[in-house]
Amino acid sequence: MLHTMRWFGPNDPVSLFDIRQAGCAGIVSALHQLPVGAVWPVAEIEARQQLIEADNQTHSPLHWAVVESLPVHEDIKKGKPGRDQYIANYQQSLRNLAACGIRTVCYNFMPVLDWSRTDLSYEMPDGSRALRFVWQDFAVFDLCILKRPGAEADYEPAVAEAARRQFASMSPEAVAQLTNTTLLGLPGSEEAFELSSFQAYLNEYKHIDAATLTANLHYFIQQVAPVAEEVGIGLCIHPDDPPFPLLGLPRVVSTEADLAGLLAACDVPANGLTFCTGSLGVRPDNDLPGMVERFGPRIHFVHLRTTKREENPRNFHEADHLAGDVDMYAVVRALVEEELRREAAGENRPPLPMRPDHGHQMLDDLSTNKRTYPGYSAIGRLRGLAELRGLEYGLRRTLTEAATTAPATYAAR
Repeated sequence: MLHTMRWFGPNDPVSLFDIRQAGCAGIVSALHQLPVGAVWPVAEIEARQQLIEADNQTHSPLHWAVVESLPVHEDIKKGKPGRDQYIANYQQSLRNLAACGIRTVCYNFMPVLDWSRTDLSYEMPDGSRALRFVWQDFAVFDLCILKRPGAEADYEPAVAEAARRQFASMSPEAVAQLTNTTLLGLPGSEEAFELSSFQAYLNEYKHIDAATLTANLHYFIQQVAPVAEEVGIGLCIHPDDPPFPLLGLPRVVSTEADLAGLLAACDVPANGLTFCTGSLGVRPDNDLPGMVERFGPRIHFVHLRTTKREENPRNFHEADHLAGDVDMYAVVRALVEEELRREAAGENRPPLPMRPDHGHQMLDDLSTNKRTYPGYSAIGRLRGLAELRGLEYGLRRTLTEAATTAPATYAAR
C-alpha cells in the first residue's frame, strides 16, 4: 500500500518533514480555505502541490496522493433546488483535480456534523490520550445544553435521567468543555458551530429521514461518479463516524447494506469506498474482513484505526492500532490479498493509499505548550504507521512467497 498521512496545510503543526520521517510517500490534504461548494481552481490545486513537493529534489519525495475531503454542500444533502449548481461545481473540481494528476478523492455525506466525540483527551492505561465518545455525555449536551426539541425520544429513560443528574453537578467550565468538544469543527477547517445557531442547522433536516437522505446521496453519486470515471478519479465515500444517528439526524453510510446500495446506485468502478476500519468497526454487525473481500475492487482509499467498545456498547474510545475491536490482522491480510489480486490480474492501478487514522497524544505531543489537532498528533500516528507497516510487510511477504508456489491463486479471485 502507499503509506500516507493527512496534512492540513501550512498551518498544520505537523510538518511535511515530520511526515517524511514517519516513512510516508503520499500526502492526504484538502483546500480547507475554500468555501464549501466552490470550484477548486487549477491554480489553487497546483499551489498546494508545489508546497508539498518543494523539497523533493533534496529529500525523500512526497506527492499529493489523496484529496480528503472535497466537501459536499449541505444543499446537496438536503436535496434543495440549488443542488444542481453545486453538483456542477463538484464535477468541475473533479476535472481540475484530474488535470493536475490527482486520482483519489474522498468525501462524506454526514449531515451537519462530521465526526463526533465527547472527550478529546481520554487517558489510556499507558498515560497517552485518546478520543472518546460517551453516549450519556452526548445526552447531556443534547438534552440539557442544546435542549433539542424531541430529543427525549432518542434516549433510554435511564440514560436521560442519568444525564440530567450529571448536568446538575457539572461546573460551568465542564459544560463549556463538553459544548465545545461536541461542536468542534473538522481539523484544518475554518468552520465551527456556535451553540446559539446550531439548532437552526438541525431544523433544516426536520423533514429529511434516512430514505430521503439516501435518495439525495444516490442522486449525487449518479451525477458525479460518471465524471470521475471519465477523468480517471477514484471517488470514495467515508462512512459515518460514529455509524449511528445523532441529534435526530439520519446517517446512511454506516452498514454493509448502506455501502452496497450506494455502489449499486451508480455501478461504475469510480464509485468507491474509503474503507475506514475505525468508523465501521464501532458497529459489531459490520464484518470488516468480509467487507474487504466483497467490496475489494471498489476500495480506493483506506483508513486504518481501531476503536474499543466499552461496557455500554454505544461508548467507545480510540484504541491502539493493533488492539481494540477491529481484527487488524484479518483486515490488512484481506487488503494485501486484494492488492495481490489486482497485480495478478494486470490491473493498471496505483498502490492502494492507506493512512494511519487518529493517533494517541503521547510523549512530546503531550507537552502543554504544543498544539495538535485532535487525533492528528505526529507521534501517535507515527507509532500507528510503524505497527501497520510491519504488519503489512509480514503479510505481503508471506502471501507473496505462498503465491509463487500457487501462482494462479490471486489471478483466479
